[in-house]
Order: sequence, then structure tokens, then C-alpha cells
Amino acid sequence: MIWTAMGCWPTSGSASVESPMQIEFRPAAVLFDMDGLMIDSESAVMACWREAGRLHGAELGEELLHAMVGLHEKLCYELLRTQRPEIDAMAIALTTDRLYHEKVEQGLPLKPGIVPLLEWLSTVGVPRAVATSTRRERAEQKLGHSGLIRYFPVVVTGSDVTHPKPAPDIYLKAAGLLGVAPADCLVLEDSEPGVRAALAAGMTPIQVPDMKPPSPEVRALGHRIVATLDEARALMQPLWPERQTIT
Repeated sequence: MIWTAMGCWPTSGSASVESPMQIEFRPAAVLFDMDGLMIDSESAVMACWREAGRLHGAELGEELLHAMVGLHEKLCYELLRTQRPEIDAMAIALTTDRLYHEKVEQGLPLKPGIVPLLEWLSTVGVPRAVATSTRRERAEQKLGHSGLIRYFPVVVTGSDVTHPKPAPDIYLKAAGLLGVAPADCLVLEDSEPGVRAALAAGMTPIQVPDMKPPSPEVRALGHRIVATLDEARALMQPLWPERQTIT
């Protein structure tokens, strides 16, 4: 056996040895994070935080910016306010929001592999939902501009729950709206808060890290980690073997 970034794999080629990466149940629904997973937005928002900091005379370090990945904007503000009490966190947050709105209006690129994955899930008839910490107005703006909204009958946002990720509320609400049990949901996530939210909801996450590699603490959670959405689809295709034609 050899250990890779994606788990433990057999080296002998024996079909009798199963990889722990395999998914042992057929999900009733697949739930998707949005930023950093489907839409390549994390680098854009981090650039806006940096620029907003400079405009207000503050340099925001990489460690702080990476800690914001996957967090609701209110939690990002609280993190900035507590870690950098000497700066005007509210002014920086408002400037960041303005700069980022401009980028969203211009259009953000999609993550490689997301459209083939969604087309395949649509073809095999798997129920889908978005569960994002982003506020509703901006989430709908992003999903609309990107063309992804047509794949999702259910969209749950940070505006719809009291407690954002890493609390499980967003994922539990999405499962409820789809009418499926949390234990029957597969979740695709890129960030640590999202993975923790999915696990807290009793769901099975597959993590596709974006800008922030999983820490040892996150890897210790024991969930599946893959490098790309194409690899995530490869894990999922055996669950619906009747249709594997989308490439």
C-alpha cells in the first residue's frame, strides 16, 4: 500500500483490495459549496482584501487572509477586527465588498471540471443543491453570471441561517429543502469550515482544496480529499454505473 494526498491505494493491482477512498453508499443528493469549489473566486476576494487594506494604510498578511477562506463575510470581519484591532476593520470590509462586487460584475471563472460534473449528475437524475456561506444577493449574482444556477433547484445561503459554516445549519437546511436525510447526502467542499460543517451535519464530504492545502488537523478528520473535480467525479461515477458517458 502507498499513501498519497488522496488516501491509501493498493499497489498490487488486486481487485480484492478496496481503497478507503471508495464511497460505500448511494447518495440521495449531492450538495455543493460555491466559492473556491465551483467558482474560482477565492483568489479574487483575497486580492480585494489586500487592496482594501492598502487603501486604508494596512498590510494584511497571508496567514490572516488564508484564515478567511471559506468563512462568512461577517466572520471574516470579526477575524480581522480581533487580530488587527489597531486598524479600521469596518472600513476595510466595506471597501473589500465594493471591490469584490466589481469583480463579480465582470464575471469570475469557473473551476475546471465543474460543468462536466454537473451535466453528468443532471443526466443521472441526482438531486442537487448549493449550500454557500455567501449572502443570497451575491450568491444569486454569481450563480446567474456563471450559468450554474440552472443546475440547482435549491440554493441555501448565509442569509438563510443563523449560524454559518462551520456550523451545520446550511447543509441541514439544504437537505431538508431537498427532502432527503442528512446521512444520505454527499457534500463537495473546498475549505476546512465547509468540511467541518458537512461532518457536523452527519454528511459525507469530499474535499477539493482550492488555495489553502488541508492542514494535518483537517486531514485527521478522515474524510476523502482529492486534487480536482474530475477526481471527485471519478469517485462518484461507480455509484451510478448505468450512465458514465459524460467526459
